Amino acid sequence: MTGTHPTDKLGLDPATVKQARALARKAGRPIVTMAKKHTTVAVERATLRLAGLEGADPDGTPWVNRLLDAVRADLHEDGGLSHGVALPVWDALLRGEADDLAMLAEKASAGSVRFRLPEGKDAERARRASRTQVQRGIRLIDRRRAERDRLIRRYGDAPRTPWVYLIVATGDIYEDIPQAQAAARAGADVIAVIRSTGQSLLDFVPEGATREGFAGTYATQENFRLMRAALDESSKELGRYVRLTNYASGLCMPEIAALAGMERLDMMLNDSMYGILFRDINPVRTFVDQRFSRQVHARAGIIINTGEDNYLTTADAVEAAHTVTTSQLLNEYFAKEAGLEDWQLGLGHAFEIDPEVPDSFRLELAHALLARELFPKAPLKWMPPTRHMTGDVFRGYLLDGFFNLVGALTGQGILLVGMMTEAVVTPWLSDRDLALQNVRYVMNAAGNLHQDFRPEPEGFIVQRARQVLAESIDLLDRIVDDTLLDAIADGTFGLMKRPADAGKGLDGVARKSAAYYNPASDLLEEK
Repeated sequence: MTGTHPTDKLGLDPATVKQARALARKAGRPIVTMAKKHTTVAVERATLRLAGLEGADPDGTPWVNRLLDAVRADLHEDGGLSHGVALPVWDALLRGEADDLAMLAEKASAGSVRFRLPEGKDAERARRASRTQVQRGIRLIDRRRAERDRLIRRYGDAPRTPWVYLIVATGDIYEDIPQAQAAARAGADVIAVIRSTGQSLLDFVPEGATREGFAGTYATQENFRLMRAALDESSKELGRYVRLTNYASGLCMPEIAALAGMERLDMMLNDSMYGILFRDINPVRTFVDQRFSRQVHARAGIIINTGEDNYLTTADAVEAAHTVTTSQLLNEYFAKEAGLEDWQLGLGHAFEIDPEVPDSFRLELAHALLARELFPKAPLKWMPPTRHMTGDVFRGYLLDGFFNLVGALTGQGILLVGMMTEAVVTPWLSDRDLALQNVRYVMNAAGNLHQDFRPEPEGFIVQRARQVLAESIDLLDRIVDDTLLDAIADGTFGLMKRPADAGKGLDGVARKSAAYYNPASDLLEEK
């Protein structure tokens, strides 16, 4: 997706914008340095998955978990996770402990294999063998990316932007499929299969097709495969490529990113701070995992969607508007450092101002236009009202119409379909149909209205946008002085206080030793 919308409606000072990005880089660099010096259990398990290890034991525990746990246990007194999984595992294979990774995992879980950290020529042989095998997974991701490009050329792309993004979430993948295909027929360009509640806190990825989720469907490799195949059928039927989205967040972010790349998903929810703020996952764990996962997304040609909209469900959307802009600037820096390009940055923001606030619509326009002009080449993901939906479906339908109109006026790239039954029920198919009708009406009626819309040069909208940017710069200045980890601990974003030495998953983080080796990281760094 490329930005075709006109810009420079706000008259933003280029020097001010440059200053904001420079501060974001300065605030983000220490986080990147920290991430490069650490690894996590999820990064190491993702490496095993890229090498082809899949499946689970009879109790449902994935073999990647079993194998990594055995390596950590054997090397516990010698640094454990800090050396990485590659050298001990491929050393064991080269020593003849098993014929392949699957057999090695099974034998290790039974306690019949002992792992060591190889040295000298043994270490070099293990490095070469692990790189060769992991490279096959990277090449599969490359083939999947090329396959997407071919299908878009064959079937055609979405006819226009913003792409219409619609959520399906029944808990049963076999029920999700017909609902997703029906949504595509009704005009959805992107199908998001929302994850089962709480999956982000599982330190393993379930295996196989699942039929019992909670307010969503589990993210598994088989579920990815089934839905991708179904939407490929819809793409052929409709003459346009239908995109698939899931969630690369939580304790298994790197693994899910790898699975998404191998199964040709097109977008992934992947925010640098969401898991920290809203799932109380340890900040160090999250930043290490998100860098690796974004390197995978960059390689796979996957568009990431960030989660700034969530801040406005806990903090006031007017008072905290600058925290959204600040987070977008940080997310942009972290994403580009990991290799993502502008067209892959679905930076998030939302229509969440209380409609009772005077000039609420003008404020929403100012915030949306600021995001559009700060990131002119990024698609942006525009989120509908949720916090102030009351259960009055007529009022909700009108609010969603206003939301859609802001999207049309400001040239957003990805528009999530708002539901009039938000805060009442999980949407019925009829609710989705009505919501899609709302989107179609506004987009057809408005057309390219964003080309004609120009706010008063020194008027309310322009002044508000400049105010939010100035407040973002002030906040970034403070973050540079105090560090981003301290800012998160102080509750700067979404009012959530998350210290760096606490949170879920901290025990799965290790500082890399001098002997650390990870072939996946090396291959991804090489681009």
